[in-house]
Amino acid sequence: MNSSDDRSNQSPAAATSLTPAAIQKVIAPHLPGLLGIEIAEATPDRVVGRLRVRPEICTVGRILHGGGIMAFADTLGAVGTFMNLPAGATTTTIESSTRFLAAAAEGTVISGETIPLHKGRTTMVWQTSIRREDGRLCAVVSQTQLVMEPKATPGK
Repeated sequence: MNSSDDRSNQSPAAATSLTPAAIQKVIAPHLPGLLGIEIAEATPDRVVGRLRVRPEICTVGRILHGGGIMAFADTLGAVGTFMNLPAGATTTTIESSTRFLAAAAEGTVISGETIPLHKGRTTMVWQTSIRREDGRLCAVVSQTQLVMEPKATPGK
């Protein structure tokens, strides 16, 4: 990655010192809150979260549903992108790829760590590693986030 693509030192979100608790309040009424995703750490270069594997988000086989894993990773990557957005910009996921490697049993807690592979002007790519409590890798997710600049107001 060349230095012109690295915007980690220009993050308005980081400049306002968004804490994990503040991010938690934002996501609480949405899907991440319903799933029970907890944000433990959030910086422009790393986001860490946890998710308790509850019966409501499991398959009939009592393991975490693949969609739960994907939503967990998507949330962490979106938070990472948010931490790097220019003022007024928003983001959305435009691509995601998941490799499932091991199951997470009901009653356990998984952790996820996402790091940027690319932080550009129009897209950011994040890679999330999801692990069980015993350290075994459950999944690796790569996602591309679109950076959407604020829409111009007509007449201005």
